[in-house]
Amino acid sequence: MYLFHSFSSSEAFILVVMAYDRYVAICRPLHYPVLMTPQTNTVLTTSAWLTALLLPIPAVVQTSQMAFDIIVHIYHCFCDHLAVVQTFMGFCITMVVSFLPLLLVLLSYAHILTSVLCINSQEGRSKAFSTCSSHLLVVGTYYSSIAIAYVAYRADLPLDFHVMGNVVYAILTPVLNPVIYKLRNKDVKAAITKIYLKSYTC
Repeated sequence: MYLFHSFSSSEAFILVVMAYDRYVAICRPLHYPVLMTPQTNTVLTTSAWLTALLLPIPAVVQTSQMAFDIIVHIYHCFCDHLAVVQTFMGFCITMVVSFLPLLLVLLSYAHILTSVLCINSQEGRSKAFSTCSSHLLVVGTYYSSIAIAYVAYRADLPLDFHVMGNVVYAILTPVLNPVIYKLRNKDVKAAITKIYLKSYTC
């Protein structure tokens, strides 16, 4: 449970760091080399990871101190905190891990959108949107999977839907992330185009 929540939290916080990076790149391009130095990147990344490693500890400690029967069956594909105990602490951690990072990402993109709309050239706008496209796709995938998992958990649905919602959240998103980011790579694009054209001509 601790490892799952730590890795999940780290992904949310890293997405915030990446949103800030894109905000600086698009809204303050001339200051980018000064603001986003390797030292700044290290501090931001380390802070995201340390927060993610420390945040789940109270929930895990609380769960470990609960009294269970001799045999306990939890119908889930992993030991999720909400599947074990629903408490105010769990709600607070969910707010910090899910909604606060989402709010910061949306705030960054609100500034980015304002700056992009002020760009006169179509080429400049396309380049700015291209810079954000992969990150936006990952953010959308991440938060839509969380929404599916928690709606399935809260709604009065069969248990299989709960499990499938958690599978989407726990497995599908991390699998899609490398695919999404690789599509931005020119070599990967060239290889996909070559394969497509080869199959099309055959």
